[in-house]
Amino acid sequence: MAKKKWFLYITSFLAGLSIMAVEIAASRLLSPFFSSSQIVWTMIIGTIMIALAVGNIWGGRSAAKDPNPGKLYLRLIIAAAWISLIPLVGKYIIAGISLLLATFVSGNYLIWSSLITCLVLFFFPLMLLGTTTPSLTRYTVQNVEESGLIVGRLSALNTVGSIIGTFLPTFVTIPLVGTSLTFIIFAVILLALGLTYFIVKAVDDHKNGDGINKKEVISSSIGAGLAILFTVAQMFTPSRLAFWDGELIYEGESMYNYLRVTERADGRRYLSTNVMVGMQSAYYPTIGFHGAYYDTAVMAPMFVPLDVNEDLDVLMLGLGTGTYSKYLYHYYSDYNVNIDGIEIDGAIIDLAYKYFDLDPEVNVYEEDGRAFLEYGAGKNKMYDIIFVDAYEDISIPFQMSSVEFMEIIAEHLNENGMVMLNMNMRSNKKGSINDYLIDTVATQFKKIYTALGGSSNRLLFASKNENVLLEVVRPQIDALEEGPLKVRLNRVYDNLITPEIGNLILTDDKAPVEVLSMRVLDDFINEQLEVVRKGIKEKGFLDFIREYL
Repeated sequence: MAKKKWFLYITSFLAGLSIMAVEIAASRLLSPFFSSSQIVWTMIIGTIMIALAVGNIWGGRSAAKDPNPGKLYLRLIIAAAWISLIPLVGKYIIAGISLLLATFVSGNYLIWSSLITCLVLFFFPLMLLGTTTPSLTRYTVQNVEESGLIVGRLSALNTVGSIIGTFLPTFVTIPLVGTSLTFIIFAVILLALGLTYFIVKAVDDHKNGDGINKKEVISSSIGAGLAILFTVAQMFTPSRLAFWDGELIYEGESMYNYLRVTERADGRRYLSTNVMVGMQSAYYPTIGFHGAYYDTAVMAPMFVPLDVNEDLDVLMLGLGTGTYSKYLYHYYSDYNVNIDGIEIDGAIIDLAYKYFDLDPEVNVYEEDGRAFLEYGAGKNKMYDIIFVDAYEDISIPFQMSSVEFMEIIAEHLNENGMVMLNMNMRSNKKGSINDYLIDTVATQFKKIYTALGGSSNRLLFASKNENVLLEVVRPQIDALEEGPLKVRLNRVYDNLITPEIGNLILTDDKAPVEVLSMRVLDDFINEQLEVVRKGIKEKGFLDFIREYL
């Protein structure tokens, strides 16, 4: 088989295909634990590049010392066995590493935990795959004159495989069959490639009367057996990633997110995307004030001077499951509330209708928020309230946090309109992501207030009216009938904070939102991990893990 150049070219193609497929699947495997952010992507890409570099060196030296193709294809079988094992044990390894690091890491927890996880799970199989190109070059090139042509073909086919391996998981395998089976599919491809080599070689050796290499047969059989065993085990094992969640009623994946829906005994439901703990949207059997950020966000219409029966036009950038829309329809039924909800992930929209009772009156658009305002259906629309609720922990879309975006927001607001941001993470440190967002919004709006929303959120209210509190908000609250809404709004009003405005501006060119968010998240994680560290210290590591799991 090594003399058939077409087979070696196919090997180069499939190696490139598998490397990129594993990289894409790795990001989805890690996102529920470490979020889907530029920082985590950096850890994944960095690990893969290191592994490939080491593999290139090893593969070149091995092929030069002993140009036996069987060693390369044995490495591919071993890589297949390792990759097929990842869906079975990966989530437990990630959880174990996270808990272990919690005992002694006090800074940059996200970086260290994601980096070590990547090294443990992905370095070895990708290093083996990294030996492919230099090995194939040694087997294929017969003379100096043809070296450039052959190396070019091998590199081109490897690159084409990488391109397809980038698109195939994202648009086909992960949305259709999930992350676990994506690993399995490409492990099977590598396994089939390695077995094809050894089977055909054995047949050829038999025809030629050559003896069978028993060492190769035994090694390849063991590797193939393990790969098949892990693959079959994965196929018959429930591929539940959130093994820690006993309240899970839905788990799935879309092109954009890992999605999880949980339900409490009292009927409350929560949607989590790309996070191990926490939630992005909530459903409550009864409308009321439950301690979430919606309790504070309900203040937004008070910033807009409207009379009863007038239109209240609202744009929600980051509709989620539409919980906030329920609050507006319920508490401001005296207005003609019109809501446009923008959500980039169609799978979330489907879940919103199925599990979260999304109101059919909401005009739902499956689109990017900024694109909706610049080029889409919202290009010529004007609103009284624009609610930016697209920030998710460390995953903040920079293009929806920049001064250029705030200019677009201002252009789509009516004369007395207001913008509200769910800045998501609380932080009292100077120079935090919240300070950047506040200063950036202040470039377009004269008056800014912030308020706590729930246990971990901070909301920002902004208006162009310098006297909006006294001229608009206070009179409108006072005019309300006595009841729970008025009590709640008075409480929010009393706790509004006027932040200091600086010059920390985010732009389309420079918006290091992941790094800034990570600092806040790092502080939050350290606070929460104190409980973990204390538990491990009191009970011991193994006993604590048993109790935790």
